[in-house]
Amino acid sequence: METKNKQDERVLIAVLAHPDDETFGMGGTLARYAQEGASVYLICATRGEVGEMDPKYMKGFQDVSERREAELRCAAEKLGLKDVFFLGYRDSGMPGSVHNQHPQSLVQAPVEQVASEVAMFIRQLRPQVVVTFDPIGGYRHPDHIAIHLATIRAFELAGVEVTNSELDTLEPFKPKKLYYHTFPRAFLRLALFALRLVGKDPRKFGQNQDIDLQSIAEVNFPIHAVISYYKDARLRDEASACHASQGGTTMSGGLLGWMRRIFGSKDLYMRVVPEPVRGEKKEKDLFASLY
Repeated sequence: METKNKQDERVLIAVLAHPDDETFGMGGTLARYAQEGASVYLICATRGEVGEMDPKYMKGFQDVSERREAELRCAAEKLGLKDVFFLGYRDSGMPGSVHNQHPQSLVQAPVEQVASEVAMFIRQLRPQVVVTFDPIGGYRHPDHIAIHLATIRAFELAGVEVTNSELDTLEPFKPKKLYYHTFPRAFLRLALFALRLVGKDPRKFGQNQDIDLQSIAEVNFPIHAVISYYKDARLRDEASACHASQGGTTMSGGLLGWMRRIFGSKDLYMRVVPEPVRGEKKEKDLFASLY
């Protein structure tokens, strides 16, 4: 593979697990930087093979993965992504799912193997900024945590000499910054309150009641960057609508839409590299201090 970016080009890579992660989590950020002229790429580990799917969304598609890939490509166009790359692993499902044990599932793949594949893309695309999930994968999805760990290792591997590896074919390249996207805890706490008001158990959230919002809201991560995407919120909503099979058409309305308007169009990030300095002001730009 040939390296692609010019020396003065801003490049950001998001390394995520499933179709819709790029939109439901950090879609506003990706849209903002694409609109500002940065080259924004997505590395997606799986095609969401075991995601829930109403039969009405399967018309014209052979299987769930084909539908979800099509939804991702639709969203990528709305967000302005320059390209999408799949690693080709299988969706592992939520904790305890039988899909965790599938030999092709992401969680069954050695971290070093996945990291080497991600590092190849880093060397090829030469991003200044890499973003991925926080240490609990947002909501403790096994694939989110797996790709989080692989991305940390890939960030290291990309910048050092590695012998007897396919990485030898590309010049080492170390990005300048590594961030973890994380959900706003105030938003989650409000969601807990709202769920209880309508008689729902926040420890059994989601279509399969397998997400414990209560325990997630109790985990606090330091926030080093607050990225506003107010001007590009419409693009994020349009991208969300592409993921119709995963409830994306409801993202801009209802309770979730109301809470999003309350908290504003902002994404929160922990910065891992370079290591934050005590007392440092929160960044408003992931490319801050690079130019």
